[in-house]
Amino acid sequence: MATAVARAFDTGEHLAVQAGTGTGKSLAYLVPSIVRAVSDDTPVVVSTATIALQRQLVDRDLPRLADALADVLPRRPRFALLKGRRNYLCWNKIGGGSQAGPADQPNELFDPLAVTALGRDVARLTTWASTTDSGDRDDLTPGVPDRAWAQVSVSARECLGMARCPFGGQCFAEHAREAAGRADVVVTNHALLAIGAVAGSAVLPEHRLLVIDEAHELADRVTAVATGELASTALGVASRRIARLVEPELLQRWETASGRLIEAIADNTPGRIDHLGDELATHLTALRDAAGAASSAIDRSPGDAKAAAVRAEAVASLAEIGDTAARILTSFTPAIPDRTDVVWLEHDDDRGGTRTVLKVAPLSVAGLLRERLFAGRTAVLTSATLTIGGSFEAMATAWGLAGTPGGADVVRWSGLDVGSPFAHATAGILYVAAHLPPPGRDGAGSAEQLTEIADLVTAAGGRTLGLFSSMRAARAAADAMAGRLSTPVLCQGDDNTAALIEQFAADAATSLFGTLSLWQGVDVPGPSLALVIIDRIPFPRPDDPLLSARQRAVAAQGGNGFMAVAASHAALLLAQGAGRLL
Repeated sequence: MATAVARAFDTGEHLAVQAGTGTGKSLAYLVPSIVRAVSDDTPVVVSTATIALQRQLVDRDLPRLADALADVLPRRPRFALLKGRRNYLCWNKIGGGSQAGPADQPNELFDPLAVTALGRDVARLTTWASTTDSGDRDDLTPGVPDRAWAQVSVSARECLGMARCPFGGQCFAEHAREAAGRADVVVTNHALLAIGAVAGSAVLPEHRLLVIDEAHELADRVTAVATGELASTALGVASRRIARLVEPELLQRWETASGRLIEAIADNTPGRIDHLGDELATHLTALRDAAGAASSAIDRSPGDAKAAAVRAEAVASLAEIGDTAARILTSFTPAIPDRTDVVWLEHDDDRGGTRTVLKVAPLSVAGLLRERLFAGRTAVLTSATLTIGGSFEAMATAWGLAGTPGGADVVRWSGLDVGSPFAHATAGILYVAAHLPPPGRDGAGSAEQLTEIADLVTAAGGRTLGLFSSMRAARAAADAMAGRLSTPVLCQGDDNTAALIEQFAADAATSLFGTLSLWQGVDVPGPSLALVIIDRIPFPRPDDPLLSARQRAVAAQGGNGFMAVAASHAALLLAQGAGRLL
């Protein structure tokens, strides 16, 4: 694999590498990356999907390789970790530059206990700011809820900029960017790659060589970043942010437009929207225009940092909402077969209530990746699971490397499967409980299934990772096991995921049940994991708005939408889930 990576860097041909667990793939791409970066004085960017792999690279693999290669290279290799701005503390926000406070968290206003908890978390973050060297949220242990972190951080749109901010010289995010600019290997995440691709901005140091680990996640992470949404929470935050910055007439116009939109979508049935009705179109147009008018009315003249930060946050909120409303309206202009965006409505549970969200996402990110991420660069994409039926074609198409549209330049790429050091046929047993009734549509397991799970966990002496297709199924199984097993069973949601995995790994008798986020990236070596239970093949929901639209698009081109989208999705997830046993 290392030889193939070095060759790809030399030839400029993109490389997809499937490397099973235990092959040492991180070393196989880091060694040629370091050698090339130091020899040519050009940085290599390495991107991961998970924090766990980032920490492995930065805390373990790169320091060891820097020591090992120091004597054979012209100088000692340098490396740095870079994340999006929202991941770092903002000194201006902490120093009172923007008094967002609980008003940015509408659900907290009527809950004194929540406000007290929020205050404690913010006070803790303020104290931590004076002791941390990085300001990186992931370095805070234990962590804090999103609502607390939002009080001490800003997005790129909300940032005043280093030149205008009174704390520019102390900025954690800018220090991280400066360190990345000096590094030979820059470790980042798929989300930041996606931000650069979607926004078309230089958020990473200039680079020609790119390594993407956990590449099976790339398309989904880019899709998530490219997804826009309109929800009552964001509209309410924008209202509070602009309340003292615009004239009462403009504020009333904004609140009327946002209120009518929320009323309209709250009354609609969740699901994909293929045809934009006149009423919804009218409300979206009014919201877009109100956002533009309010933004134009906000004074952007220089002033003190506190006032500038308040204005920046207000303008950022309006811009995001206005852009999303405009994008939704525009998405319906082409006929269905020619559309590039999918629009749908969701009703989410939110602290006992229902949160209505109007979303828009790209039908495919292949073109975006091909034109804005891979163009002018050489990329190595690797993971333990990249092939379906022995072929890289499905993943390469999702990345925009294969299946290029007519008129587009053909992208040169190749695939390599280096196999696995494990003898799967002799080291493990695959058991399919074919005698059980088919799983129910409600997600909960049958009595027979729960009995089977209890028997299997007992036979394994605990040591079980249960992977379920829904949180309801995971919780029902965990609750049922409590009365049947003598060994402990943890369930996702009992604590943060990292803490649960740590407890699971520390006690060989403990089992851990959970859902989708446990399917990937959980690494528990040793005796603590001997059995992986998967409750059903993880096909996406038939009514999933985005995946069903992708199936329809494939079928419209004469393909098999179910096999190309739903079955491929399930096959990769199944391989990832089964891989937890390794």
